[in-house]
Amino acid sequence: MKHSGFSLSFLHPRFWLLWFGLGLLWLITQLPYKVLLWLGRALGALMLRVADSRRRIVTRNIELCFPKLTQGEREELVRENFASMGIAFFEMAMSWWWPKKRLSKLLQVEGLEHLQTAQAQKQGVILMAIHFTTLEIGAALLGQRHTIDGMYRAHKNPVFDYVQRRGRERHNADAHAIKREDVRGMLKVLRQGRAIWYAPDQDYGPKQSVFVPLFGVPAATVTATSKFAKLGRALVIPMTQIRLANGCGYLIKIEAPLQDFPGETDEQDCLRINQWIERAIEVQPEQYLWAHRRFKTRPEGEAKLY
Repeated sequence: MKHSGFSLSFLHPRFWLLWFGLGLLWLITQLPYKVLLWLGRALGALMLRVADSRRRIVTRNIELCFPKLTQGEREELVRENFASMGIAFFEMAMSWWWPKKRLSKLLQVEGLEHLQTAQAQKQGVILMAIHFTTLEIGAALLGQRHTIDGMYRAHKNPVFDYVQRRGRERHNADAHAIKREDVRGMLKVLRQGRAIWYAPDQDYGPKQSVFVPLFGVPAATVTATSKFAKLGRALVIPMTQIRLANGCGYLIKIEAPLQDFPGETDEQDCLRINQWIERAIEVQPEQYLWAHRRFKTRPEGEAKLY
């Protein structure tokens, strides 16, 4: 993967405030890890107060997915989720700018042999993940151990896009960044025996989706995982990453490839995926990205949930 090129246009005065903010963030990120965790929690507490629309979405999602929790337990989960989102802001900066050696000290990984075996057999892999708040730092840490390609959508701000891509690419020098709409490109790298990160846990609308339960709620679930696995002749290997307690770093867990996948129908495959997603979320529910409107698409005739 080639680094995004620097352009003199990035020095235009309209970008100066952004450069100042990025420089300040770089400086803050040099602080000890546990201090950054504390700052992240403080940022999350501020977001909880001022981000009304996101707070409503998070609260609603937790109500829908965990109806058996008491009101107090749901409120605590909402607070912890915003704390996790605040921490994720500094984790993003850590993954971009910390020296690789410093970053790698935070990593614990289980199941890497599943990726290594597939690579040795020149077998393509869909590394099936979900949108935990630790997504950015998890990808950086795994990239130090194994080459992972990824779907990429350019940021609207060219300076931010430049900084973000350079920060990501340094962990995966020989990886491919594939545009989200480039299905042919994705299938090509799978057939070449490479591994590509893919998360099927968000609501992308009714096209190419089927409704299957997620925490008991009908959810529009993309069928692309099955199609990519079939057309790319690829294994589907589930993967999660979580932030460990007490500043102990991160655990990346890579599971064995799904057997008999794809199955007979899209509905069966999507239900199987959602059941895995439920189990993964239940391990650390406060670290999931509940701020996404997962249930915005409804079956015909059903009322909106947000």
